[in-house]
Parts: sequence; structure tokens; C-alpha cells
Amino acid sequence: MDSQDPPVVSNVAEPAAPGFARRAAQALRKAVWRSEPNAEPASAVATVATLTDRVKKYLPSADVQKIKDAFRFSDEAHLGQFRRSGAPYITHPLAVAEILTEWRLDGAAIQAALLHDVIEDCGVEQARLIERFGSTVADLVDGVSKLDRLQFSSTEQAQAENFRKMLLAMARDVRVMLIKLADRLHNMRTLEAVDSERRRRIARETLEIYAPIAHRLGLNTLFRELEELSFEHLYPLRYQVLNRAVLAARGNRREVLGKMMVAVRKSLSDAKLRAEVQGREKTVYGIYRKMADKRLSFSQVLDIYGFRVVVDTLAQCYLALGTLHSLYKPVPGKFKDYIAIPKVNGYQSLHTTLIGPYGTPVEFQIRTKDMHHVAETGVAAHWLYKDDDSDLSELQSRTHQWLQSLLEIQRQTGDSSEFLEHIKVDLFPDKVYIFTPKGRIVALPRDATPVDFAYSIHTDVGNKTVAARINNEIQPLRTQLKNGDMVEIVTGPEAKPNPAWVSFVRTGKARSEIRHFLRTMKFGESVELGERLLAQAAQQFSLALSDIGEEQWSKVLKQSDNKSREDLLADIGLGRKLPAVVARQLALDSAESEDPQSAGPIAQASQVPVVVRGTEGMAVQMATCCHPIPDDAIVGHIRKGQGLAVHQAECLHAQRARRADPDRWIELQWAKDPASNFTVGVDVSALNERGVLGRIAVAIAEAESNILNVHLEDEDARLALIHFKIQVHDRVHLARVIRALRRVKNVQQIVRPRGGGTSNARAHAHDLA
Repeated sequence: MDSQDPPVVSNVAEPAAPGFARRAAQALRKAVWRSEPNAEPASAVATVATLTDRVKKYLPSADVQKIKDAFRFSDEAHLGQFRRSGAPYITHPLAVAEILTEWRLDGAAIQAALLHDVIEDCGVEQARLIERFGSTVADLVDGVSKLDRLQFSSTEQAQAENFRKMLLAMARDVRVMLIKLADRLHNMRTLEAVDSERRRRIARETLEIYAPIAHRLGLNTLFRELEELSFEHLYPLRYQVLNRAVLAARGNRREVLGKMMVAVRKSLSDAKLRAEVQGREKTVYGIYRKMADKRLSFSQVLDIYGFRVVVDTLAQCYLALGTLHSLYKPVPGKFKDYIAIPKVNGYQSLHTTLIGPYGTPVEFQIRTKDMHHVAETGVAAHWLYKDDDSDLSELQSRTHQWLQSLLEIQRQTGDSSEFLEHIKVDLFPDKVYIFTPKGRIVALPRDATPVDFAYSIHTDVGNKTVAARINNEIQPLRTQLKNGDMVEIVTGPEAKPNPAWVSFVRTGKARSEIRHFLRTMKFGESVELGERLLAQAAQQFSLALSDIGEEQWSKVLKQSDNKSREDLLADIGLGRKLPAVVARQLALDSAESEDPQSAGPIAQASQVPVVVRGTEGMAVQMATCCHPIPDDAIVGHIRKGQGLAVHQAECLHAQRARRADPDRWIELQWAKDPASNFTVGVDVSALNERGVLGRIAVAIAEAESNILNVHLEDEDARLALIHFKIQVHDRVHLARVIRALRRVKNVQQIVRPRGGGTSNARAHAHDLA
């Protein structure tokens, strides 16, 4: 059941005798149950005869009996409940079970389909289902059930958590998702009974989540129907207009397509190829999507109709291709070999577009019978819920790996919304196929980058990535990969993920692994910084952290709502709590514990600077407004949720902010052995002559500095202002760079920018030099 279709409990006509009404309904149900399979039941009553006739064709009699028992149980549980259309509610689980028989699912899945709403809507306990039908069926029912018993802060969060539960249950047993997809399909087929606003919401949800999952699992027939129904309910007017246009075009092109059908069959027969040739029509939503993506009118979408050629063997696929190419001219660039390189969901076919009579382009799909079976039914086969996966085919192994990757992503993800965000990226069908240096093929989403490729190989490879060679050339890590690229990842032992990667990676695995690493790393660095900040603040009260007992820590943790000392220190390091406030509380508690009677005002000593090395990581950042470097006088700003920002003491931004909020500013000093490279800005004014930029760059390089960024602007026709971002070790190194620049011909002025202005920077630059 879905949110658009809650059961409506029927009102009893005789309130004085509700027991009589219930017994009458039960008697009527039993009468129908005992009736002959071919008997015509009353329109408002459901019968299991059609379902049992279907399952008898492929399931043993013992399973058929269990399915009948599940129907009886579900029928009793849903007694008195009706769908919004007015039909008895039991018709819905019965229809879901019948859909599963089309995929020839096993007895347990059919039973679970009949029972899939009894936990949610009828209050049946899972323990009762285990006792009656076994743990396998009960687990499947629970996997499909919604989380109505939990409270969420928003509808979006509840929906995200619901999808998370289903996807993780699918990773353990794919039958959960197959039942859910069948449930959604029947609800989409009967969506007219709900109001238009809810209809649009459910249609959009189906289009964004359920249809891509069906496609990812290779259920192409289901995928196309879900897309078509979603489009019809989401944009009813567009659907009607396009559907009428397709019907009109079908009549206009019938003669052309008929001639092609005859010619193709004769050509294949002459080549002694036994083949089934079927006409196929692009779905209305497929046409709409092509019109929207390529900005075409309906008359410009020429490949509405096509043919499917089904042969016996793989070799015959290529023989049929050659036969068709000799019959009609192929369109250059419109041939795709999905047999040699299958789609990620296992789909295999040869696709080619030919120019038919009167210049009409027509697409042909050529495949074997086995390929056709996989294309239509995908993973809806018995192997996916077997424990033994030793004899899986390549398709089965790939799908199995994807299902297992859902569990990995869940372990690295913070909440349900984030999990759903990661998964939705992997559900969209457009893929690129990338080669490893050893020739292995890796399928990635379109616009994927080398970072996505690295994480698809292994998490450790992704975390240690420093560069990538694409087709033997070093390229930026944000480069979008193209079909057929050969990618080699360069790793480094000290490398770590860059937070900026999250903005351009495409796969859910890469995004979740990067965020998990950064969260873990940031927490550790924040704890370390928080301890140093608190130690500095505690010194003002003549207090050492090592002297604070567990009792004092417990009191402060209770007051701060932190679960542990590490959480408290991390909050201090991230700027969520001020170290001076925590230190004062520790000092008060310490004084009270020593002498509760004499505890009074706490004497405060002068502030002791916190030592900064520049290698603390994400918890300590150099301010980009003034770019402090070793030997500069520095101060620190404790930013809420972002850690410590280091500013020059003379930075105008820092001075203004410190006057507005002095409690968040602390004294800092450089360590004796700071990091080796710091970024600093240098502005150079020079005569705008040919070669001046090259001479300045050479001078910077000869002073053993690295240029990170250059930005050029013309002050006037004669002068050019060049903004450099360079790397230096300290102020002494910067002075050496400035002296080297002053010796360059045509350089007029050198300025180190200050945060908020350059009023005193010119004098400062000359002082350095």
C-alpha cells in the first residue's frame, strides 16, 4: 500500500448489530472462496482463483496451498476496509501478487505480497506472521511496510527514511523491492481515485525514485509503464496532446513501416537467418523527454517507430546487422554495441538507426532470445535471493555488487536524506564506460570524474588520490570522463580527500566516502584544537586540565549537554562553545569541590597565547582576507561550527569584528617549527609592456616561491596591476621574493594586501624588503 491509497473502513448500516454485519460479510467471503474458479463472483468481492491458476503453472502444490492460506489471512485482516475507489481492500494485495506471478517469483514472495499491508494497516504483529508463515515471509513483509510507528520532523525526512529502509532491505533480499515495485505499479494504475495534488506528488516520486530503480534492476517493461503512468498523471494536458499526435503519426506512417517490415523479413530470410521481427513504438514520455532534452518540436522527433529483431545466437546478431546495413543506409554515429559492452543493468542489444523509404530514420534493436528475456525481466529471477552466489553470471554479479554497495553507503552516511541523495545519483541510467590500465571496464554515471573512478576501484585508492592520467595525460581531478577513456590514478601515502571534491563527484559511493572521511578527520582535529583552546583559557584561572577531576568534568558535561569529554572538546574546537565560558565553569566547580564554604569570585590572569603550526588541518584555517604567515603578529577568531580562523593582528576585517564580538577572539602565536608553505597575496604594478609578466614570474621562481594564482587587470593604458597568490615559508622568505621583484625592469610598486584595504600595505612591503 502507498500513501495515496489508505484503506477506508466501511460504515456498518445497522449500528445496533455490528456483529451481524461482520458475520454476514465473512459468510459472503467464504461462499466466494468455495465457489468454482470459473464462477462469476460479485463485482465487489475478490477471488483468489486467478492467482492460484497462475502459480500452479510453475510452483509446487505445497506452495500453492501456502499462498491460499496467506490470502485467507490477509482477507480476514482487511475485512471491512475499502480502497478509495470503493473496491474491497483485498483487491489491492491480490493484484500485487498477480503482478509478481508475471515475473515468476517464488511462493514466499507471493505470500508476502498478499500480506504486505497487514502490519501497517491492520496492526498485525510481525511475531504473529513469523509463527504463521515463517521468518522469511515475515521479513519480506516488514521490509515493505512503512515506518508509521516512528516520528519524523518532516514529510521529506519520513519519505527519505522509508526509502532508506526499502533499499537496505533490497540489498539483503531483492524480493522486497520487487514487491514494492509491483505495489507501486498497481497504485499507479488506479491513481484516478485520489485528489489531483496527491496524484502529482506520487507521480513525481514514482518518476524520480521507483522508475529508475526498476530500470537499474533491468525491469524494462515495468520501467516504461511506470514512466508512462507518471507522465500521464504529472502532466495530463501534455500527455493528451502528445498521445493524440502519436496516434495521428502512426496512421500517416503505417504504409512506410509496413513496406519496411516486409523488406526486412525478406532480406533476413534470404540471408538464411531465422528471426522474429517486431514493430516497436517509442513511449509518449520517451518522446517528451527527447523533445525537452534536445529542444525539438514533435515533427522533428523522427525515430518514434522502430523494429526489434530477435535471433537465436550471438553470431547471428552481427550477421543480421550486416544484412540490415546492406538493405538500408545507416546513420553515421548512431550505432551502439551493447552486446560487447552491456549496460550496467545487464541490457544487451545492437542498436542502429537506418534511413528507410522517403528518408525516414528508423531504429533497429538486434538481440538474442536470452538477451530479450533479460531486457524485459531483468533481475526478477530466483538467483538473487539464494544464499549461494558462486555461480552468478556477469549480470548477476554486477547487480549483486550494486546491492551490496547500498550497505556500504549506509554505513558512511549521516542521515536518511543524505543516504537518499547518494542513491539517487546512482539510479539514473546514463552511463559512461571507462577502462582501467589493465583493460577492465568500469561503468560510471555520465559526467563522472577521476575521483569517482578512484572510489569505484577501492575506498583507499580514492582517499589517497593526488592526480589522474586520462589517456596517458595528466588532467585535473574534476575532468568529466568520456566513453572509452583509459584512466590511471596516481596516489600518495600522505594524501587525504579534499572537501572541494564533494562539489563535483557524481557517484553516491564517492560522495559518502569523502563526507565520512572528512567528518572523522574533522572530529579528531577539532578535539585536539578544543583541548588546546581550553588549556589556554584555563591558564587564565590558574588551572591546569590535568588537575581537573572526573567529578568536575561530569558536572560541566551535564550542564553543556555533551555526552563525553571528547564531544565537549570538539564543540570548543568547532566554535560551538567558547573556551573561556567552559574554563570558568571548570574553575568554579574546582573551587567549590576544594572548599564549598569559601568559594568566591575567580581571579583571572592574563591570557596565554595558543600556539599555531599551520598543520592542524580543517580545524584551523588561515584567513583568506589577510593571509597570515609565520612571524606575523596573529589573532584567532573562534567561528561557530567552523573552527579557528587565523588573522593578522593588523587585519582591518579582524579589528572590526573583534570590537563587535570580543569573546570569540583569542591571542595566538606561531610555533617554533611551523609548516613549510603558506599562501600570501602580492600585488605588483608594472608598465604594461610585452614580456613583463614572464619576467615577474621568473623572478618569483628564482626566489624559490611557487605561484598558485595570477589575476591581471589594467589600471590604465600604461600600467597593469597583477595580483599574485604565492607560497612562502615566512616573512623572511616573503622579503626575499619582494627584493627579487624590485629588481625586475618596469616594476613600479609591490604591495602585500591587507584584509579590508591596503592603506598601510605599501610601507609594509618596503619594510619587508
